[in-house]
Formats: sequence, C-alpha cells, structure tokens
Amino acid sequence: MRVSVGLVLTVLSTPAVLADSLLPVPSGQPVELSNVLLDDNPGELWVRFRFVAPKIGSTVGRITYDVAVVDMAHLCETLAVPYVAQHKLEPARVVISFSDRALDFGATDPDTTQFFEAYRLEDARCIWEGL
Repeated sequence: MRVSVGLVLTVLSTPAVLADSLLPVPSGQPVELSNVLLDDNPGELWVRFRFVAPKIGSTVGRITYDVAVVDMAHLCETLAVPYVAQHKLEPARVVISFSDRALDFGATDPDTTQFFEAYRLEDARCIWEGL
C-alpha cells in the first residue's frame, strides 16, 4: 500500500497527546499514538491515526475487538477531530487503527493483531463508516 501524499506527521505535532505518550481510553488499556498518515491513495484524502495497543487480541485475557472499538471511537472524537481542525484538513475518512506491536504501514505479519475502523467527520463528530 502506498501513501501517495508522502506525509507522516509525528506524535509531537499533536497537542492532544499526553506528555507520557499513553492516551486515556474507556477500557483503560495502554494505547500510544504511533503516527498519523495523510493518504490520498484511495482517491480521496484519508487521515490515518495508527496506534500501538499491546494488549489487543482474541485470546483469553486480551482486549477484544468489541472493547477496542469503543476505544477507537473515543480516540476519533478526542484526538482525530481536534487534530483535523487544527491542521485544517478535510478528509473523506478518518481511520483509527490498533496494532499489538509496531508495524510498518501496509505491512502484514500473521503474528500481529490489528483492528481498524473508519469514520467520516460531520459537525465535528465521528460517524462510523466501517471498513
């Protein structure tokens, strides 16, 4: 997968990121912003917020998708909406992704758990679009 805009915005460019780099989410799991990508490869601007959430997974004792999806919606509202407004972006979609370990954009690893959700922004709110 190619990020044709070629722009990776770092964690430091986001004022909503906490000093200790872990972000508060409803589940209480540790979540850290890995990077923000501006991607026009789908034919329109998608802003991708990529997070490392080391406790996600489908095995007993892990944070499952049904819990993580609430955290992703929360991060869309509390981090993505202000970020998009601050940078005066007009994305067609905002994608929130969780990975249990750092992984290059577009890379796959059968041992890595990843969850994704897509939203459209409307009136400074995240509306779930699904992927």
